Amino acid sequence: MLEILNAIPRSLILPPSNLFLLTVIGLLVWRWRPRAGRIIAGAGFALLTLLSTTAVADFLVTPLEAMTTPLTAPKETGAQAIVVLAAGQLRSAPEYGGRDIPDYVALARLRYAAHLQRATGLPILVSGGFAGKPVGQDRVYSFGDAMATALREDFGVPVKWIERGSRDTAENAAFSAAMLLPQGVKRVLVVTDAMHMARSRAAFERAGMEVVDAPTVFLGNRPMTVNAWLPSAEGMRRSWYATYELIGLAWYRVRSGGTQR
Repeated sequence: MLEILNAIPRSLILPPSNLFLLTVIGLLVWRWRPRAGRIIAGAGFALLTLLSTTAVADFLVTPLEAMTTPLTAPKETGAQAIVVLAAGQLRSAPEYGGRDIPDYVALARLRYAAHLQRATGLPILVSGGFAGKPVGQDRVYSFGDAMATALREDFGVPVKWIERGSRDTAENAAFSAAMLLPQGVKRVLVVTDAMHMARSRAAFERAGMEVVDAPTVFLGNRPMTVNAWLPSAEGMRRSWYATYELIGLAWYRVRSGGTQR
């Protein structure tokens, strides 16, 4: 997936940029083909408006979240460790003395991981690659380092392993497996967003791990209000996220010949 996104800028294949581009194309075509231009520009604007509502975003979110279920009995899973996947990072947070910290998406995952660790006593591995900020001369302060610091200092939970090299979900899985399998750890609780869970499971199983879903942040199937039908930044964020995951799942299945779950 990373190779595709490097070849085709992510912003051009995901909303809202692809819809702005469609609208602009329609306006350009309008000069020579008024009817076709109106249709193209109108479609771009209509899709932009609809995908900016949480009600319409829910149609994309719900099928992804239906591919997993909440973990109800973590002590009975037979898991040997908890793996927490990185999300985003806030660089040089002034309130933390200029230190990089996990963003709100990562914090939701860390909170749930802390909850699971207290319930099970299992060791934690945090997985997230380089953020590019030098620490000394030998390494950089990675997403994994920021996550480990938050778990230890803010949640009071120990972290046994830090995977610092991964840049995407496939590398999260491959590099985590390379650390865990030699130590006899094969079955793990994977903590990530519910929308991201299906793709994460596929990646970890491909890397030779046995996965127990530990999803958090379920957004779909919420009661609809009038506000759900009004355009908002949150509606577009959910549409962007869901579209990204759907494309990622499709790519995984193409790469595995359609046999991957």
